[in-house]
Amino acid sequence: MRVLITGAYGRCGTAIIDNLDDSEDYEFTYLNRSDRSSEDPYGGYDTQLADVADYDAMAPAFEGQDAVVHLAAHPDVDAPWPDILQSNIIGMYNALEAAREHGVETFVFASTNHVMGMYEEEFAPELYELGFDLTVDHTDPVRPDSYYGSSKSFGEDLGRYYVENFDAPTQFYSLRICSVRSSNYDHPYGDAEYGVENGEFERGSDAYERNVKRLKCTWQSRRDFAHQVEQCLRDTDVNYDIFYGVSDNDRRWFDIEHARDVIGYQPQDNAEDWERPPS
Repeated sequence: MRVLITGAYGRCGTAIIDNLDDSEDYEFTYLNRSDRSSEDPYGGYDTQLADVADYDAMAPAFEGQDAVVHLAAHPDVDAPWPDILQSNIIGMYNALEAAREHGVETFVFASTNHVMGMYEEEFAPELYELGFDLTVDHTDPVRPDSYYGSSKSFGEDLGRYYVENFDAPTQFYSLRICSVRSSNYDHPYGDAEYGVENGEFERGSDAYERNVKRLKCTWQSRRDFAHQVEQCLRDTDVNYDIFYGVSDNDRRWFDIEHARDVIGYQPQDNAEDWERPPS
């Protein structure tokens, strides 16, 4: 299967590279706004350079592809509207239009938990405790918490429009990704340890513990994320659907049973198995 990855060198893209690039089942093309040097861990890959907001620059990468995993976006929840407009609105339209133009059948879209972020705003921090009684699934009303979350909700809707009105794409998978981290912080203590290393707070402080509890809810390990993407690429039945991207954490408030049932998502990791950060 020929697969295009947009935004290939972000946290999610590199998780796919780390876990799937060596697979004989896929021939990957990487699209990114900038290349990586040969000294970089992700340097040396064949990369097509383009901004997804520039249709003429990015559309040729879609030619001959069987699937696209569209990760490219402005990822900052606090980003102002002009930044969101270019990368997340125009960029999403361009990706779908390029898929239509070049007949790319499968479209895996990196949506976000921030499409439902106001549930967290309403119930945090009690929400982060073990046993809190809330489960949000794909049928619950959308409640975005930002321009960023709203732009991803737009992307989900635009994807539905395309699969129901054009010849391609014919399959659209929205992954409402929760918390995928870089390889150095790929554990439930990652955000807290990052905060300590950057002088934001001290280990053991209230802020540290809050970060640990939240990530124990929302963490999706890099291998679980790559596995979920692969299950979408392998699927032949879905026309349009929404799935939450989160590991099998005891504290999670997002449903994964739908992903288990429909695409066979079987996460290996549970944040509660970690009692301390790696040494």
